[in-house]
Amino acid sequence: MDDFFTPVSGMELPRFAGVPTFMRLPHVPLGHPRRGEVEVGLVGVPWDGGTSNRPGARHGPRAVRDASTMIRAQNGATGVRPFEAARCADFGDVGPNPVNVNDTVARIEAAYGDLRGAGIRPLTVGGDHLTSLPVLRALAKDRPLGMVHFDSHTDLYRGYFGGSDLTHGMPFRCAVEEGLLDPARVVQIGIRGTAYDMEDRDFAGAHGIRVIPIEECFARGWTDVMAEAVQIAGTGPTYVSYDIDFVDPAFAPGTGTPEVGGPNAFEAVSVVRTLAGLDIVGADLVEVSPPFDLGGTTAWLAASILFELLCVMVPSLDSAAEVD
Repeated sequence: MDDFFTPVSGMELPRFAGVPTFMRLPHVPLGHPRRGEVEVGLVGVPWDGGTSNRPGARHGPRAVRDASTMIRAQNGATGVRPFEAARCADFGDVGPNPVNVNDTVARIEAAYGDLRGAGIRPLTVGGDHLTSLPVLRALAKDRPLGMVHFDSHTDLYRGYFGGSDLTHGMPFRCAVEEGLLDPARVVQIGIRGTAYDMEDRDFAGAHGIRVIPIEECFARGWTDVMAEAVQIAGTGPTYVSYDIDFVDPAFAPGTGTPEVGGPNAFEAVSVVRTLAGLDIVGADLVEVSPPFDLGGTTAWLAASILFELLCVMVPSLDSAAEVD
């Protein structure tokens, strides 16, 4: 592996020293001469303009970058060494317009369109969950994607207050209506909490989206649930979206819309490992809100989940190369 794409080791420079990037990877901004060599680009989207209640996710990428300096070279459970298997880099942030949702959405779509055009698979840190919609608009321009979605909410609602304004409660409803997702290949895992009504579940049922509530997850066990999720996603191109509020707030308090009764930290990282072998064309980790975090525990868990996502994306690159 080219030393340029090798993260800085804690044996060479203390983890608390230097400029923090995602997992201490090289920063490869727009215009960098080696940008075209990158296979997986880690991207921050510091924006929470779609948030309906408690803000703060705009600070998520910075907190996760800092926490991710603790990540080492090898996955202790799976043995995957992602930085040797693929050229990875921190692409920096997509600059949002904090006072204009539509402009920000357009900026994100344009940035990810450039990444897709260059053959780079994005791994995103948000930002609120509306971030996923413009990313999907860029990645699914010529064919709908499957999706494995970890969350306590379906995000299948209409706009709030009777309007059509974009919010973090509706990205996947829009994605289905726009033909960006194949509903038959979409599974939503861990859904729970109180609700205003059943509008989201009705939409899921009408379109064939598989919703697995948390009660079913615990009744069946995570191994069985994830085997079904992988089967639903199938062999086609798939997107993975991970809302940190999927995790019980005892382990991830730093989020805007926490829901009690979720998985613990071990389960939170373990479920991602089951996705190895899927053709993951992009993934995101969203809704980390540092103002509500306690001792940085949410950011550290998010960094660990981000590493697990990277580890399952890297083998999918190998599989795609073999098919080609």
